[in-house]
Amino acid sequence: MDSIGEGRNLEMSRIPVIAGNWKMHLTGESSGALAQAVADHHGGETGRKCLVFPASVHLGSVGSVLAGTGVSLGAQDCHEAAEGAFTGEISAPMLKDMGVKVVLAGHSERRHVFGEEDSRIAAKAAAILGSGLDLMLCVGETLEERENDRTFEVLDRQLAALNSFSPEEGPRIAVAYEPVWAIGTGQTATPETAQAAHAHCRAAVAGILGDEVSASMPLLYGGSVNPSNAGELLSQPDVDGALVGGASLTIENFGPILDAARNA
Repeated sequence: MDSIGEGRNLEMSRIPVIAGNWKMHLTGESSGALAQAVADHHGGETGRKCLVFPASVHLGSVGSVLAGTGVSLGAQDCHEAAEGAFTGEISAPMLKDMGVKVVLAGHSERRHVFGEEDSRIAAKAAAILGSGLDLMLCVGETLEERENDRTFEVLDRQLAALNSFSPEEGPRIAVAYEPVWAIGTGQTATPETAQAAHAHCRAAVAGILGDEVSASMPLLYGGSVNPSNAGELLSQPDVDGALVGGASLTIENFGPILDAARNA
């Protein structure tokens, strides 16, 4: 699979990216079965990209299932150090050794449940790209921040994690906009709200990495994406895919979202 941000070319539409974040769910057996079902449904199509992010303990077994299928293996997090006395942690080089291609950094649960600050997320992002892995940087505002008209301010602050990178690294980066108030709540940003946030993110990326990188970088929406709303969300001009949580845990829900990407 090509780098996550590698589109056909700047004159053509960005290739949709559908990613399933399985979080702390599933057993070894059920994650392997789901991985096989996702691979079968995806069918190696080249008109969309598909990724799954299983729990770290299942990366090896899921990676074996996905080998050669066109579905990329992702990791949900990593430590910013390459090695050291960090009991319970996993490093980017370790993930690469396991066949991981893409790593999330800055997921809202890492920010708001585990208290990770922007500086640490930036360090993790640097470790991911520095290890030869692709990066999916997650950004998004809380309900309080949105109600206080601080959404764009928050997005700019979080996207500053890209400041240390070069335009040449742009094809290895994707951004996932996930409004915190819409994650796991059943609430979803309207297509218009999602588009406004994505358009702002694209403009911010242009200011950091240049217009060419911004034009080709996939921007994903995450926040209670499901089969009934995926099509309308993906139809927005700056929404290039979806980072799917709960709906990615069964092929009955994830499959139709993959299908929506085919028609976007």
